[in-house]
Amino acid sequence: MEKISLHIHYHRFTSVEALNENEQRLCRAAVSATETSYSPYSEFRVGAALQLEDGQIVSGSNQENIAYPSGLCAERTALFAVGTQFPGTAITVMAVTARTDRFVIRQPVTSCGACLQVMAEFEKRQKQPIAVLFYCIGGEVIRVNSVRDLLPFAFNEERLKA
Repeated sequence: MEKISLHIHYHRFTSVEALNENEQRLCRAAVSATETSYSPYSEFRVGAALQLEDGQIVSGSNQENIAYPSGLCAERTALFAVGTQFPGTAITVMAVTARTDRFVIRQPVTSCGACLQVMAEFEKRQKQPIAVLFYCIGGEVIRVNSVRDLLPFAFNEERLKA
């Protein structure tokens, strides 16, 4: 038996103002995206903003449905919009945030496993990392340099291509 350890590196910033201007702008776009959230059941509004290699920003928000599995997270709405509207254009960085009137969010909200898998596949498709910012509105920001840091064992079955 061999014991193997995994380590991730990430940066934690005490506020959005500690980020560079470009990343601050992206976090603000993610906050704005929460306005288009359709979340009458959870009242948990999530926004995602993705910056493309040409500087364009594509946003998404969570879209719930009374049949819960039929809804979609903010990250995937934004990613799939990029896939359909900007095919072949790389994503350089994405920001994710959330807000609710039901309780105080005290730390950055991270992506679910399904979103991480989709993020990992986008990173694989474009053959370059996607930096991710998890922003707690009015609080700290966590930054990772690659989706791979968040999901080192992403599903990747090459035989499915055959």
